[in-house]
Amino acid sequence: MPVIALGVSSSISVYKACEVLRGFQKAGWAVQPILTPNAARLVSPFLFSTLSGRRTIVETFDEDQEWSVAHVALAKEIDLLVVAPATANILAKFAHGVADDFLSTFYLAVRKPVLIAPAMNTAMWRHSQTCANVGRLRARGVEFVEPASGYLACGEEGEGRLADPALIVERGLEILRRGHSLSGRTVLITAGPTREYLDPIRYLSNRSSGRMGFALAAEAAARGARVILVCGPTPLDPPPGAELVRVVTAAEMAAAVRARFDDAEIVVMAAAVADFTFPAAAARKIKKSEMGESIALVPTVDILKEAGARKAGRYLVGFAAETEDLRRRALLKLKEKNLDLIVANDVSAEGIGFDSDFNKAVLLDTDGGEAETPVLSKSELSRIIWNHIESHAVPKS
Repeated sequence: MPVIALGVSSSISVYKACEVLRGFQKAGWAVQPILTPNAARLVSPFLFSTLSGRRTIVETFDEDQEWSVAHVALAKEIDLLVVAPATANILAKFAHGVADDFLSTFYLAVRKPVLIAPAMNTAMWRHSQTCANVGRLRARGVEFVEPASGYLACGEEGEGRLADPALIVERGLEILRRGHSLSGRTVLITAGPTREYLDPIRYLSNRSSGRMGFALAAEAAARGARVILVCGPTPLDPPPGAELVRVVTAAEMAAAVRARFDDAEIVVMAAAVADFTFPAAAARKIKKSEMGESIALVPTVDILKEAGARKAGRYLVGFAAETEDLRRRALLKLKEKNLDLIVANDVSAEGIGFDSDFNKAVLLDTDGGEAETPVLSKSELSRIIWNHIESHAVPKS
């Protein structure tokens, strides 16, 4: 029977988690409750055991547990982890990999979608550290049901109330429906920058972090696809479920794409490939006195154009990072590269695009379709992009 893990942390709204549990049960899902030790002090685990028909898990080391390594075994069994309510403390643990109770340890073992519904005081929700933790989790593909505004347990009014249980259940079921929409399909995604070396010390590159490509890979994997992710240099953690191929230069990325292109049905080229490289990389550091007044550059291989020339029925998506005349330039690229869809964004806008967890984009396709998004997290934008791809490239069953 399909299973949802319901994590419950020690917010005063803990009683609403019972409604979340019941909502998933009514939709036909079994629910495995997991309470933090402090949540178990607010409400009896026996209540959740009675409602779910499953023994509520609280402690990491429990002699009565049936599993030898319970958090790993359960992680393989579930289809979704929902944490409702989620305190600032559990968000911080998840964001920084702290594993000091069953729920935080379990989170690290989960390779399925995660949905979090925070609940806390307004000041805590708006605190810069909480915002940073939420941003870090979003970048890893974790989804959120934003807290509601209203009367709080502390006597104040503002953001921080746990979202309506029915809304949490609705979002969870939506994620589960997406979980099979790309099953059996192979997706090839490129991400991040390339580095073109002048010598062992210096290189030509750009500000791409790889976050957009990693978000697209995480979303495709969450929808059931086999994901091949070819990425340039980035410090980001690999998205769960993706086959990672690390490269450095544009030539290496081109070779990696060529080698895997025939395996893919959908190709999403989100990498910011350097347009120029050096004729040759020196084996030692070049002294300034040896450089002269100019440095020669040569064009790199046009990976996107190559893909467009050989796409043969594949659905091909490109990206356009522009600083002016966004739509016209994107439409030219859509046609010149033989794309099916182009995602264009203005990288000169403050707070979005490069070096940010957020983006705003215009989606343009060969059917004349156009959709403009508001400022969204890159995880949220990736869902919009995949919804568009699926509506055009994936036949309805």
